[in-house]
Amino acid sequence: MAKSIMGKIRSNTQGEGRATLGTYLFDCLKKEGVTEVFGVPGDYNFTLFDTLESREGITAVPTRNELNGGYAADGYARIKGLAALITTFGVGELSATNALAGAYSENVPVIHIVGSPKSEKQKQHKLMHHTLMDGDYDAFRRMYEPISAYTAVLTPANAMAEIPKAIEIAKRTKKPVYLSVAIDLVDQPLATKAAKIEQPKTSESSLKSASRQARKLLKSSERVVLLSDAKVKSWKWEPLVRELAEVMQIPAASTIMGKGGFDESHPNHIGMYGGTLGSEKVREVVENADCLIVAGYVPSDTNTGGGTAELNPKKMIVIQPESVVIGGQEYADVLGADMLRELAALGLTAALPVPAAEHPYNSGTQLDGSKPLRADDYYPLIQRLLQPGDVIVAETGTFAYGLSQTKLPQGATYIGQGGWQSIGYATPAALGACVAAPKRRVLLFTGDGSLQLTVQELSTMMDHGCKPIVFVLNNGGYTIEKVLNFRVPVEEQTYNEIPGWDYVKLVEAFGGGAYAQRVRTIGELARAFREAEMQRGDKLCLIEMMVSDGMDAPDYLLRLGEEMEKQES
Repeated sequence: MAKSIMGKIRSNTQGEGRATLGTYLFDCLKKEGVTEVFGVPGDYNFTLFDTLESREGITAVPTRNELNGGYAADGYARIKGLAALITTFGVGELSATNALAGAYSENVPVIHIVGSPKSEKQKQHKLMHHTLMDGDYDAFRRMYEPISAYTAVLTPANAMAEIPKAIEIAKRTKKPVYLSVAIDLVDQPLATKAAKIEQPKTSESSLKSASRQARKLLKSSERVVLLSDAKVKSWKWEPLVRELAEVMQIPAASTIMGKGGFDESHPNHIGMYGGTLGSEKVREVVENADCLIVAGYVPSDTNTGGGTAELNPKKMIVIQPESVVIGGQEYADVLGADMLRELAALGLTAALPVPAAEHPYNSGTQLDGSKPLRADDYYPLIQRLLQPGDVIVAETGTFAYGLSQTKLPQGATYIGQGGWQSIGYATPAALGACVAAPKRRVLLFTGDGSLQLTVQELSTMMDHGCKPIVFVLNNGGYTIEKVLNFRVPVEEQTYNEIPGWDYVKLVEAFGGGAYAQRVRTIGELARAFREAEMQRGDKLCLIEMMVSDGMDAPDYLLRLGEEMEKQES
């Protein structure tokens, strides 16, 4: 710690009074509320990390590899609205592509900063390490174009224009942007002034036309329903969709990708919609609506219950970040937030009462503590253990489908990759969530298979003082893959088996000082959770859930497997 502090003092003294490319970059990030930057040091980004070390109010959080750093930045951005990642040229930035592609797919804004070789070497097309040995220094930036909303190569001459522009694009599109800078240019003084950034605005004429058409559809509809989808969370529309449901007195449902975007403790929330795979009661309410208002619509296979959803476009008002579609007619240049406010201001109210909510884990029966762990029992228990304000991070796999059907308490934040679904995402994302919200309780739910991909970040959490409660579902392999691969008998799927790790002892190898417990019954899980709740003020807590049946899975996932087999046959 003393060494780090002295490093800051020396750097501040050397750079005092100088406005350089690097100091401007990190000051811009800090202005946006980014107070931590994830990444991995490499010899082409040393000046970036050295400059970051010199700045007050913003610090580096080194991760064990670049992929994990990207996942951590993703989790951080879902809470704070923006994140930053530093990698080195070639080997580092390419290691992070999966994470950044996921952020692009899921509408998560991350500023990806790449340190590259000296500018003169690049101009001379010298064959340097970490390159393709062909002298092409633009190859990796071009690779990032399809998974970035914007890319730029920074220089002292363009930095004051490009950095604010890139940040604004990331904030507007909710997608990653890519910025590369040569190692020798980071310390160079700036040469130009910042450019003025034009903000997107709603076309008043287009909004009025959309409002007239929406009023016409709504007035002719007896049954109006709100469906809250993924982009509600990315664009922070949670207060707007809640207000709309309250003002119009209409029921609200959520999609899997949109889970947590509408307060699930609210009396207007009726549950999760998933076509024929989810609640039949919720499906009937949504699909029989005379008018369905869909906020932030993402019609993916995940959201449509494997394609089983039956939604009539002629009866839909689809609100996107910068456009609206009503009955199949598109109205461009209408900001989604403005359209939500416009609908609420129409003064229309529902003719029918809001139906009762449908949550599959709401059983009031007493759980038998002696029963072995099974999905039918531990998901209702988990739902009871959730608290207002929790951050729940769900790994792709059986946990993602099971937790999607839990009822979240008020103020809870739900983080999961409903679209990209990259296994291993949740553990580093939980690190990002812990860093972004150090005062909130973070619960990580991951499977044994997924954890083995990115387990290194448990050590980063412990080293950084993060104290999540980690649930590891040990079912002896990739259960989700076994369920979905209906073409081959389970006993022949040897590729879906994994080595057996002792997850309780694993935390000792990562530095110790953690609470770790292995449980096999519902009663043991409840007791371990209570103990973890008492211990988490001082340390990371890990609960290994031993499931004897390797094919045990939540009902939603089992129905998905059956639907896939049905569609193929």
